[in-house]
Amino acid sequence: MRGGGSAPNPDVMTEEYTEGYKAKLVETKQAWARAGRLLTGKTGEHGVDRLPPGQRLVENWPILDLGIQPDVAPADWRLTIDGMVAQDLTWDWNSFLAHPQIEIVSDIHCVTQWSRYDNRWTGVSTRHLFEAADVAKDATHVLLASYDGYTTNLRLEDFLDEDCVLAHRHDGQAISREHGGPVRLVVPRYYFWKSPKWLKRITFSAEDKPGFWEERGYHNVGDPWLEQRYD
Repeated sequence: MRGGGSAPNPDVMTEEYTEGYKAKLVETKQAWARAGRLLTGKTGEHGVDRLPPGQRLVENWPILDLGIQPDVAPADWRLTIDGMVAQDLTWDWNSFLAHPQIEIVSDIHCVTQWSRYDNRWTGVSTRHLFEAADVAKDATHVLLASYDGYTTNLRLEDFLDEDCVLAHRHDGQAISREHGGPVRLVVPRYYFWKSPKWLKRITFSAEDKPGFWEERGYHNVGDPWLEQRYD
């Protein structure tokens, strides 16, 4: 329900989740952050340079996760929307599909240096969700949690970019389990760790709260054109 101050932490990382993570992978990527690996020292301009600095173009869609791929059937999927909203909401699969659907085409950029052009997404716009939830005027951030326990954070203004979508289809097909189906967030402007798979909870807040990678040395914003890979 709507309120001031800090919002509840959506789905705290518990041992039940973290024990299933690829510990060596997490340690390696933390080491990348400490060493500044992959940084080129260059900057680009969003909307002008299509390929951000340090990125390479791929045609496939690489699969990256922390060692857990939740198997959530559409019939069992639920999305909780809470925090600074007029009333907490829970969308099931049918109610999610009953909201207006949009189709957008966007590029995606992973912090591990690959980029993929012209991805076609179908789903519900974040702007529509914002309006449906009747978010308080003094909310400034969005905290996101997934079925695998993963978390990340966004500034509200970035969450509301016109090309941001809660997607359930990619290039005309249902998003597969390994790529975050049944529903994932897509925020094209930032590195793809800001677009969580297996989306479970969206919490609107008046305070920021770093997520999984942000707490492990990665940048709080993650703009590829400014090469904001690490903190």
